[in-house]
Amino acid sequence: MTLQAVGIIAEYNPFHNGHAYQIDQARQRTGADVVVAAMSGNWVQRGEPALMDKWQRTAAALAGGVDLVVELPTASALQPAHLFAAGGVRLLAALQCHWLAFGTEHPDMDYQRLMAHLPTNPATFKRFDQTYASLFQGYLREQTGITLNAANDILGFFYALANQRAGRPLTLLPLARRGSQHNDATITADTAFASATAIRSAALAGDWAAIEPVVPTSTLTRLQQTPLTSWPDFWPWLRYQLVSSDVTDLRQLYQITEGVEYRLKRAALASSTFATFMHAAKTKRYTYTRIQRQAAGILLQAKPAEMLAGPQYLRVLGYSAAGQAYLHQIKKQVALPLVSRADRDWQKGPGELDDRAGAIRTLLTGIDQDYGRIPVKKDDSE
Repeated sequence: MTLQAVGIIAEYNPFHNGHAYQIDQARQRTGADVVVAAMSGNWVQRGEPALMDKWQRTAAALAGGVDLVVELPTASALQPAHLFAAGGVRLLAALQCHWLAFGTEHPDMDYQRLMAHLPTNPATFKRFDQTYASLFQGYLREQTGITLNAANDILGFFYALANQRAGRPLTLLPLARRGSQHNDATITADTAFASATAIRSAALAGDWAAIEPVVPTSTLTRLQQTPLTSWPDFWPWLRYQLVSSDVTDLRQLYQITEGVEYRLKRAALASSTFATFMHAAKTKRYTYTRIQRQAAGILLQAKPAEMLAGPQYLRVLGYSAAGQAYLHQIKKQVALPLVSRADRDWQKGPGELDDRAGAIRTLLTGIDQDYGRIPVKKDDSE
C-alpha cells in the first residue's frame, strides 16, 4: 500500500493541546496515513532560542501524534514569514507530502485574491516611520478589502504564496485554530487550550499547575525534566559580541544593514539585561521580532550566503513506525539528501550553520545537539 502524507510546518515550542487538535483534524480531513512535521531546530522564527531543544520537542511531537519530524534548517527557521514559509514548503514538497495543513484565524481567506494584488515594487514600503509588514498589509487591505494582520493568517498567506511559486506541489488545508490567540500572554483557567507564548512564560516560572491542563502529559514531563532556555541565558554572550566586535565586522552578518550595528552596540553598552537592551534598540521600523532575529544572527555569526541558501538537505529528527515506513517508501525519490546522522562532512558542509546553532545551546546546557545524534524513535508507552 502506498502511504499518503499530510505535512505541517511547526515549531512545537512547546507541543500543546492545540497542536494535538490540529494533527487530529489534519488526519480526519485528509485521510492521510502519515503526519510529517517540518520543525524549527534550536532557534525559532521570532528570533528566540527554543524553550526545549529540538530532540525533546521531537519526542513530544511524536508522542502527540506526529509520525515523522524533519528539521527546518536555521537558514529558513530564523527568518521573516515569507522565507520561513518558503523553506517549510520546500521541505514538505521534497518529502512528497500531498497536503499542507496549517492553523489560521480565518480558514476561508481568499489567498488567490491576495496573491493577485501583490505589489510590483516592494521598495515602495521602505519607510523609517513604519515597518515593512504594516505597510505591506495596509496596501493589500486597500487593494482587496482583506485584513491580513493576525499572526497565523499572515503565515497562511505566505504558505499559499510559497506553494504557488513552487508550482503548487501541495494541496492547502487551512484549519480553524482552537483556543487562545498566538501571542496571548496568560493561561486562562478552565480551558484545555493556551498559546505557546503563555506556556513558555509559565514554564520558565515553574508554574506547572497552570500548564498541566493545556499540554499533553508527555510535554509536561519533559518541561519539568529538561533544561529550559530563553534569551536572558544567552544575553552575556551576545553582549560581549556586540561590545567587542568592530562595526565593520558586524556589518558582514545577515540583516545587519542601514547602520543598525551602531544602535545595537550602543544599546548593549548601556544595558545590563536582555530586556533593557531590547527596549533601547527598538524603533518604529525595528520591531522586537526583527531585533531578536538580528541578535540571533549575531550570536550565531550567520552570514548572508548561509541564510539565503534555503534547505539543502532533509535532517531526520525522529519517527514512529509509520514514519519509518514512509521514509523507506520515499527514500529513493526524494529531491534533497536524507541525513539521519550528523557526521563530519555534514558539520563542515551544508550543516555548518545548524551545527553552530546547536553548539551554542550545548555551551549552556551541556547536552550535545548534532554530531553523532540519531533520530528519536517514538516511545509506544507514551
